[in-house]
Amino acid sequence: MAINSRRKGAVAERQVSHILQDAGLVARRGQQFRGGPDSPDVICESLPGLHIEVKSRQQHNIWQWMTQAAADMDKGETPIVWVKRPREPWLVVMRADDWVEWARDRCV
Repeated sequence: MAINSRRKGAVAERQVSHILQDAGLVARRGQQFRGGPDSPDVICESLPGLHIEVKSRQQHNIWQWMTQAAADMDKGETPIVWVKRPREPWLVVMRADDWVEWARDRCV
């Protein structure tokens, strides 16, 4: 089971990387480059400061995953969780105060 879930996780990380790349952003799987359990699942060089965790599961525990992302991120990063269920679209989850700061930085 561990091998299948690990492979499934790698597939999901590649999917997110490709979504970001298709949008014109520089992105790649994170753990294969930085290593270590606290590495982000995806690194998006075009959007520095994000700690991206990727979860593709039937059952969701968004609160636990956000806590994990926040605990693993480097100082000054923003935790982001990309989450997907089978046959459903990807969702991007972030804390409301982080979203407000992100949005404020982009407003004219």
